[in-house]
Amino acid sequence: MPYESLWPLGSLLKRSPNLRRKAVLAIALLATALHVGVAGASQQVLRLGQNAPYNFLAFANADLGATSPVSRAVVLVHGVRRNADDYYGYGLNLLQKAGLEADDTLLLAPNFLTAEDSRAGNDMPLWARDKWMHGTASSNGRRGIDSFVVLDDLLLYLADRQRFPAMQEILLIGHSAGGQLMQRYSILGDGDERLASRGIKVRYVVSSPSSYVYIEDSRLQDGSFKPVRTVMCPSFSRYRYGLDRAPFYLTRQNLDARQLFRRYAARDVTFMVGEQDNDPWHRVMDRTCGANMQGTHRVERQLNYLRYEAFLSSKWGVQVDHPQITVAGIGHNAARLLATEIVADTLFPKR
Repeated sequence: MPYESLWPLGSLLKRSPNLRRKAVLAIALLATALHVGVAGASQQVLRLGQNAPYNFLAFANADLGATSPVSRAVVLVHGVRRNADDYYGYGLNLLQKAGLEADDTLLLAPNFLTAEDSRAGNDMPLWARDKWMHGTASSNGRRGIDSFVVLDDLLLYLADRQRFPAMQEILLIGHSAGGQLMQRYSILGDGDERLASRGIKVRYVVSSPSSYVYIEDSRLQDGSFKPVRTVMCPSFSRYRYGLDRAPFYLTRQNLDARQLFRRYAARDVTFMVGEQDNDPWHRVMDRTCGANMQGTHRVERQLNYLRYEAFLSSKWGVQVDHPQITVAGIGHNAARLLATEIVADTLFPKR
């Protein structure tokens, strides 16, 4: 469009090259903003649960109220800031890096909320601060709904053939606090067992949590795993670092430690962490004694946990193969981690 057609603005732009450059930049920024508005976070409220349905906030790249032809879903769980909209953006970058299109891959970023959050609603389960990442029950709004149960209900929602008739795979990714939830759910959760009969595979990605749940009382000591014999840190074996006083969600399953590990070992679990995520004094680092017994920082704790899996594999004769990637040049930063080529290649190897 010629400048003159935008009179009187056009005549001003024609006389002033500097103003013209600024206008062109402004138009470009506006176009970018409009594009982001169309392709960016789509805030929606899901109706989850079967016996007593409840509302749950999420961001998605498709209308979740309509039938969708997608064959894959990527569920991305946020960190302690509960900023699912930001994580939705990180997820879009990941899908773009992997060459995945919205017509075949659903991106879903659920939002665990507290009563103080502006997006909270009375018919939503709401947690006290970061308690959602433990897998335990909501204490406000719709009370008594475990965050593990929310993940179960999300899996059932995505496995509904009326909504997603072509669904074949669900990839659950949790980073930081979301990584803590996902690490515990990958062991304690039983939601994926209901999907196997429907031909839907569930994969788990545990990204950069600051602590892990151990299955029995051995910890790394002087280079090898041995039972802990100390009264200095009695919480090391309590949930969420161990299984003492585990939530009812687990105890109702009536599994002993070996049975739990056998089920977990058979699951498709991938670990990842940034190479520079090695600050023991990071502001959201778990520094309780139970966490400190797992290692000094996030990189060390993740690698120690992989060693622990190998220890249990040998101890109980259960084969386990859970891949792990340490991403060079990245610290505790979900946006940068999920934008790397190695993460896209690892999570979507057949793209």
